[in-house]
Amino acid sequence: MEHQETARILVAGTGPAGLIAALGFAEAGFPVTLIGLEAGGPDGRTTALMNPALKILERLGILDGLKPKAAPLKVMRIIDATSRLIRSPVVTFRASEIDEDQFGLNLPNSVLNPALARTVAAQAGIDWRKSMVETWHLDAEQACAVLADGSEVRAPLAVAADGRLSPAREAAGISTSARSYPQAALVLNFSHRSDHTFTSTEFHTETGPFTQVPLPGNRSSLVWVVKPETAKELAALDDAALSVRVEQQMQSMLGRVTVEPGRQIYPLSAVTPLCFAQHRVALVGEAAHVFPPIGAQGLNLGIRDIGDLIGIASENRSDPGAAKVLAAYDLKRRPDILARSSAVNLLNMSLLSDMLPAQMARGAGLGMLGGFAPLRAFFMREGLRPGSGFAAIGGGLRRSVRR
Repeated sequence: MEHQETARILVAGTGPAGLIAALGFAEAGFPVTLIGLEAGGPDGRTTALMNPALKILERLGILDGLKPKAAPLKVMRIIDATSRLIRSPVVTFRASEIDEDQFGLNLPNSVLNPALARTVAAQAGIDWRKSMVETWHLDAEQACAVLADGSEVRAPLAVAADGRLSPAREAAGISTSARSYPQAALVLNFSHRSDHTFTSTEFHTETGPFTQVPLPGNRSSLVWVVKPETAKELAALDDAALSVRVEQQMQSMLGRVTVEPGRQIYPLSAVTPLCFAQHRVALVGEAAHVFPPIGAQGLNLGIRDIGDLIGIASENRSDPGAAKVLAAYDLKRRPDILARSSAVNLLNMSLLSDMLPAQMARGAGLGMLGGFAPLRAFFMREGLRPGSGFAAIGGGLRRSVRR
């Protein structure tokens, strides 16, 4: 009986956020129509998923198959590699400081995306239409997607997981504030002589972060943020010359470096919608937030979007896209999304700024994190699960009062 009362969910987009949304809604007992082509072409990027996101993959039955091809993240380090007057001390975050074995896992997208797609294809509750949305029609009762193959899909809730340029967001009349940065990210993988000891290091430079993240074996992934023209110059170097540049930038921390074939360049931008749901459309993933690749926040934030949306929709099964439901979702996601995106954008802007106050503020902030263990623990907990840093402080205070 419940099945008749449970409305269909339409998910637009077949990147990781769309696939996870389809699986999550199906697991929660909703019939799902997923719209989008299977991801094509090689993707050399990796995704660092933190423990709360991994718990969701575990619940969806995907995690065990991914673990052998992923590397745990046990230590995260920030090194100020700028040549500025005021430089920050090295800050080291250890998972063991907050009683965790690891912060998360670094997964190659070439492993994660196909595993999600296979799980979706095997899920009876998901009708995957491998076509694109040609036009959206949104009215008071439902969202209707007209597909390129001429068919139509209707549902009371459309989940927009259709990326940073989200056509569904545009159809819903949700405007965004956007800025492009004078930066591009060069992305590649490399092998190295020394053991990374499951440590990720983010070197802060004048043009943005240079971030090494462990992969299985003596291999790591790299996101190197530089000026767009520099990214082109670096990508044009032969393997030997680029390997030397990477090793120099890392101060030979992992010994001799050998870059692997395949390099990608991504221009950097920030996009924040003015609201996260309206007119039968709820935004998740990059449709809801785009910011520079600092501090492994992107897909983790997207998975929290999906978790909150499923929770609210599950309390409103017959009409999960009603105005009051979408308003509740918008209210729930706003603090988390705005806090994360503002923090990342501020840190990025402070790296680009030659102004002394910006450098001092960044130096003081990182200096406090480096020197004060309780503050560091608070940030680590908040980084994994919003609210858990405050909860731990509350628990500590309660214990002190009881004493």
